[in-house]
Amino acid sequence: MTTHTKADEPMAADAPAAADTKTVALVTGANKGLGRETVRRLSEQGWRVFLTARDHERGTRAADALGVEFVQLDVTSDDSVAAAAETVAMRAGRLDVLVNNAGIGGPLMDPADMGADLLRVLYEANVFGPVRVTRAFLRLLRESEHPRIVMVSSALASLTYACDPARPESGFLSLDYASSKAALNMIVSQYARALPGFKVNAADPGNPATDMNHHTGMDTVADAAEAVIRLATLDREGPTGGFFDRNGPVPW
Repeated sequence: MTTHTKADEPMAADAPAAADTKTVALVTGANKGLGRETVRRLSEQGWRVFLTARDHERGTRAADALGVEFVQLDVTSDDSVAAAAETVAMRAGRLDVLVNNAGIGGPLMDPADMGADLLRVLYEANVFGPVRVTRAFLRLLRESEHPRIVMVSSALASLTYACDPARPESGFLSLDYASSKAALNMIVSQYARALPGFKVNAADPGNPATDMNHHTGMDTVADAAEAVIRLATLDREGPTGGFFDRNGPVPW
């Protein structure tokens, strides 16, 4: 709905521009690593990008360096997510692309030794967080003519890979992280079927060298971002409800 104002009553500085035709994207957990690289790549395409992070100082510093807008957002907090959605609503009025990138890794330990409390910590960020964010931003995504949601998953979530002794994923035991991403994949499938007109997909970024793995990953963040960027920039004929890495579909 277009807001009409009197000529002598200019709109507030943070009000959305009615004629703004730039694609509007938001990336969670984006002050460093894969999230930051995703923001950089999307911004380079001329998009209006909101970089979000829990830490205000680090997020602001990253956003200023990339020339994008910062919005504070903690995916584990209902109040924080709601406030971020209101901020984007005021500034842009809609959201075209949501990239749920924020996530955490857990301790390397035998699955038999892991209790529910440790599992809950991972699920709060990696499963409940994307659901919390997606739900809060749905009203803005519905204002888009071509809404897209990208969930950053992992090859460790693939049951096919986990059951294949020839695959490296089969030998990597991670009860909390792997199962949280497997849950996220089903959430993608559910959203894709429940949201006609949306493109909702899971991205496997590979194994980038980031703080999460103490920079032991084999891929660069530039390579890792490829799958995320491709799904974020899908056209209207693109897939929905799928799981993809930079080379194509990944088996569930």
